[in-house]
Amino acid sequence: MDDLFSFAESQNTPSPEARIAELCTQLEHHNQLYYQQAEPEISDAEYDALMSELKKLEAAHPALARPDSPSQRVGGAPLEGFTQIKHLVPMLSIEDIHELKDEELIEIQQSEPTATRAYNLLDWFDRFQRSLGHSDVTLTVEPKIDGVAVSIVYRNGVLDYAVTRGDGTTGDDITQNIKTIQSIPLRLPEGAPALFEVRGEVFMPNEGFAKLNQQRDEAGEPAFVNPRNATAGTLKQLDPKLVAKRPLDCIFHSYGHVDQAPYTTVAEFQQTLEDYGLKHTHWFNKAHTMEELLGSITKLDHDRHSFAYATDGAVIKVDKLSLHAELGATSKHPKWACAFKFLPEQKETLLKSITIQVGRTGVLTPVAELEPVFVSGTTVSRATLHNQDEIDRKDVRIGDTVVIEKAGEIIPAVVKVIGGKRPAQSQAFNLYDFVNGRCPSCSGPIEQEEGFVAWRCTNFACPAQAITRIKHFASRKALDIDGLGTAVAEKLVETQSVTTTLDLFDLEQKALADLLLDPAQLEMGESKPRRLGEKKARLIVNSLESARQAPLSKWIYAMGIPQIGESAAREIARLHNNLSEVANSPIITTILKISKLETEQKLISPRNKSNPPANDAEKKQRQQHYNDLKQKITNHKSQITNYQVSPDLGPVAAEHIVDFFQSEGGQHVLEKLTNLNINPRSDNYDPEKSALQNSGSAIAGKTFVITGTLSEPRPAFKKRIEAAGGKVSGSISGKTDYLLAGEKAGSKRSKAESLGVTILDEETFRDML
Repeated sequence: MDDLFSFAESQNTPSPEARIAELCTQLEHHNQLYYQQAEPEISDAEYDALMSELKKLEAAHPALARPDSPSQRVGGAPLEGFTQIKHLVPMLSIEDIHELKDEELIEIQQSEPTATRAYNLLDWFDRFQRSLGHSDVTLTVEPKIDGVAVSIVYRNGVLDYAVTRGDGTTGDDITQNIKTIQSIPLRLPEGAPALFEVRGEVFMPNEGFAKLNQQRDEAGEPAFVNPRNATAGTLKQLDPKLVAKRPLDCIFHSYGHVDQAPYTTVAEFQQTLEDYGLKHTHWFNKAHTMEELLGSITKLDHDRHSFAYATDGAVIKVDKLSLHAELGATSKHPKWACAFKFLPEQKETLLKSITIQVGRTGVLTPVAELEPVFVSGTTVSRATLHNQDEIDRKDVRIGDTVVIEKAGEIIPAVVKVIGGKRPAQSQAFNLYDFVNGRCPSCSGPIEQEEGFVAWRCTNFACPAQAITRIKHFASRKALDIDGLGTAVAEKLVETQSVTTTLDLFDLEQKALADLLLDPAQLEMGESKPRRLGEKKARLIVNSLESARQAPLSKWIYAMGIPQIGESAAREIARLHNNLSEVANSPIITTILKISKLETEQKLISPRNKSNPPANDAEKKQRQQHYNDLKQKITNHKSQITNYQVSPDLGPVAAEHIVDFFQSEGGQHVLEKLTNLNINPRSDNYDPEKSALQNSGSAIAGKTFVITGTLSEPRPAFKKRIEAAGGKVSGSISGKTDYLLAGEKAGSKRSKAESLGVTILDEETFRDML
């Protein structure tokens, strides 16, 4: 009976191939409902379970993994670089018809009283009617999405490749990055043309853009100026896994080469997009006269402020496709379409005062407090002034009447001052004087780094920076403290349970367990605060205990010292045994001395063309001074020559290290660590085998690039090189010493050969070690 039951069960169990096909169909169905129709049928947990099952089956049966599998959307291995693809049909841009500014309107209306705001559009309208010889033409109007143009080719229903516009003839192959965008189908339904080239705009939705900038601010990274810049920067990434983390979307609006197109008008093409599951704009109008066209444009200008994405105009097309061929194109633009660009909506308002906002990286940002004004669909009462240089450049004063617009239709900004409306009692603004040289959040000192325009709080214990510092401190590349994410960090700072990162080691497990997290920071459906709980509290406490034994390089990186990344931290740890040695390092101070002497040497050089000597006597005196400095530099360099210091620990990094440990915050770190009985030690330092021994090795001080398929993962080779005093870079340049190349080395090998860089195979590299 048992055998019979087992036989019956085996007959009902689908084969791996059938189950993979079934899972792909189900997941694509749910993707369509979630990303395009916003009507999900299952929960996120149920979706994740289906995806997990698919990934396990594909891992067990790699030959059955389909190129259009939903699992491919997470992004593959980093790319070596973008290859070029020639467009099947030239990818022309649409001619821009700009909305006229008020001063242009006045000038036109003085000479032509009947001129309207759409003067240039009237000209375009008349031009194409004259070309056709009749006026019985239907036009379509749709939003112009402010994104990045892409072309995607489907062959036999499967996504073959995706390419950027480039120069209109050839673009970059961004297939792997495009596959990470969930709303783009990897397979079209049956009945689609054998070759179907569809074109559209990749963009970042407004909400996702705002969230991304918030995350970048918390990480101490510069914010993107607008959604289009964020989108363009993302698509240029060589690592698809990074692209997969960005909130990109795509809307299709046109086509390239298509076999036996199933449509004859632009309106029918819109329906084809709908039938194929390709996302398109749902704002779509038709117009037959100039009056109807202007009405559609006016309506779109009103409606676009409620869209989830940025728009900057209206795209107007001749509806009937047969007329496209008749009208033709110039070398740059089709004659059957144009883009009517909207001017950014601007409003005047009163700048009542300026306040200072302390960012989570310590940057002090001046903010204009405004008389509320309605701009681009929302009421604006505050706008960033960026920094003191921007205030000085625009001559912004408290009491001024200013012009406001939304950058990218999202972020309020002060465009200019209306000089003729400046009151006599207006007040000039100086950030440093306004805050009396102290941080408004913690009263700590502020400084302006050389070469930077921003003022920054230097207090290690500044509460405005605490959340970001804690998140960095706990990150995987730093001390890897499990369970300590944004929600917990924010609540710990808000409740004043911690004021600096090192206060984390004073936390008791019970107090952590009782920490109440806000509903907004929890899973969907939560409506009231919830305790962190014993399990998560124990996880954090255990991770903190493990962090006490973390190597010196991890601790240096975790401190969040400006200009000190992972590579610099490892180089510092290679040269020093513990944190006390770093804080009092003769090597680091010598690097700094050499840099300052070299700067002085360039300045007083008798051959300095921007600062020439006044006469022969001064020239002789400066030559002597120059020679003295040269000797001092030689003496200092001789003191650290044997250490073969990597460029990762250059003058800028050295200056930040010295400044940090001489600051109040740095002294607090050393004192607090002593009290906590934590003494981070290096795991790659040896008085005999590290700095001095490596100075005689073939690897110390050399720069490597790793490429191709090797016997072990690349990080394993990177670790060996760094332990031997070398440095690993991601790209080939004239400064590269060696290329460690495995099989399928690709473009990096070619570039190394052209630059004369020594190429090593794995066996030769091991001999060097």
